[in-house]
Amino acid sequence: MSQKKRKKSAGQTGKLKVIPLGGLGEIGKNITVIEYGNDVLVVDCGLSFPDDDMLGIDLVIPDISWLVKQKDRIRGIVLTHGHEDHIGALPYFLKEINVPVYGTRLTIGLVKLKLEEHGILERSTLVVIDHHHSVDLGIFTVEFIPVCHSIPDSTALAIYTPVGTLLHSGDFKIDHTPIDEVPMDLSRIAEIGKSGVLLLMCDSTNVERRGYTMSESTVGESFEQLFMEAGGRILVTTFASNVHRIQQVVDAAYKFNRKVAIAGRSMEKVVSLAMELGYIKIPPDCLISLDRINRHNPEHLCIITTGSQGEPMSALTRIAASEYKRVEIGYGDTVVISASAIPGNEKLISRVINDLFKKGADVVYEKLAEIHVSGHAHEEELKILHSLVKPRFFMPVHGEYRHLVHHARLAQNLGLPRDRIFIMETGNVLELNGEEAMVSGSVNSGKILVDGLGVGDVSGMVLRDRKHLAEDGMVVVVITVEGSSGSILAGPDIISRGFVNTRDSDDLIGKMREVILTALRYCEEKGKHDWSTRKLVIKDKLREYILDNTKRKPMILPVIMEI
Repeated sequence: MSQKKRKKSAGQTGKLKVIPLGGLGEIGKNITVIEYGNDVLVVDCGLSFPDDDMLGIDLVIPDISWLVKQKDRIRGIVLTHGHEDHIGALPYFLKEINVPVYGTRLTIGLVKLKLEEHGILERSTLVVIDHHHSVDLGIFTVEFIPVCHSIPDSTALAIYTPVGTLLHSGDFKIDHTPIDEVPMDLSRIAEIGKSGVLLLMCDSTNVERRGYTMSESTVGESFEQLFMEAGGRILVTTFASNVHRIQQVVDAAYKFNRKVAIAGRSMEKVVSLAMELGYIKIPPDCLISLDRINRHNPEHLCIITTGSQGEPMSALTRIAASEYKRVEIGYGDTVVISASAIPGNEKLISRVINDLFKKGADVVYEKLAEIHVSGHAHEEELKILHSLVKPRFFMPVHGEYRHLVHHARLAQNLGLPRDRIFIMETGNVLELNGEEAMVSGSVNSGKILVDGLGVGDVSGMVLRDRKHLAEDGMVVVVITVEGSSGSILAGPDIISRGFVNTRDSDDLIGKMREVILTALRYCEEKGKHDWSTRKLVIKDKLREYILDNTKRKPMILPVIMEI
């Protein structure tokens, strides 16, 4: 502890900067920068999933262009836990900024899998830090404090700086009966609070929910009831990273004499890793390969699979659509969806549930049974943390803007003055000197879109074009002209995609040709001979005609070929 005290008392005149580059005003994409003098520390590096209007986009990652300019000052990245919204952007980050990554054992194990997929594991430095241990990173000392969440090895971070202590809660809830028997270390947090916390950064995801989060152990009781009543096969889907939930499914299956098979690439990888590290324990005679499920009676079988969010390529979605060769769903099967819908995924999940019912399966989901509990603290748990920490300043994190506002009000109701609470936006810079805090400006930030192998090459204009094509279709006009005279040799030919079927719309297509020829005559009369002007006139005249006669606005692409 002496080193932490020395750092707190040194350099009192310096300014500490806290800069969120993601995770505020949104769910996901969590990344926060801590800066003091010549030292920079990064907390988490997550991704988010695309909105409905981001057509074709696979992932959204934080814009780290400002950090790239500071890369010689970055001492490392510390991770709170292994969920995608906290580690998912690491491969993209490490390709630009190769610095050491620090986290607990399971978190680093999941990062290894991710970096291996991207082919950068060999050149990356990953360091395992046990709970209750600390690491020195430049001027900073970071202490890892165990918390409960929906993935093992989750941690809060006490960050000791020359101007005071920062406490970052990570994602957490207060669970007195955790599956792994590792409770949140409230006593250590209380000790840190008594020593003085300059700034608390706290998870805001479930601030709107009253009371307390239910213990993860309650889900195990529901599983046992379901396994006792089900007559045929049981398929359970949950997040691949929800290791505690998977363990409870295995325990229920073993208790009721069912073999367990794993479906889905990500589920197989995580289960294999968790078994290797000792976070999941499956009796050897209980686990079977998916290829052997037909050798066992349905009432003696349980399949754990991916697809709790209705993802199009997940195992459960493909099973529901009869596109997964190794598993065919049918009458007598029970499918348990042990997860809540991420906002925006409701329609995908509903479609999968309907498809499963059509095939005769009995589907159990959150509205019908207590088969899921959140990993995020409800209102009363947040009050407990605030009361233990008693920070001088508070910055709510991890949530949409309304969550941040509600969390700020909660802190204010507990006695923290309004002028000590900072509802930040991505890119804002919060400066602290030990006694005062203020928002002093902003840095370049935002989102980078990942489309296949392309990172950041899809602009807003490309997305608008995709949206336009998806909603209104496209009309291509092809005209062949003689190079010297400009006379029409062929066409205009009209190709339609997503607008009308050209074979069934002869009258409309014929009228459109007349409009195009009229537009070309107009250009001839006005002396407008350059092809760019002619294309523009064709687009304007054709757009006007189509809108008047169909009330549609397809994308129009004129193509003029010279020979």
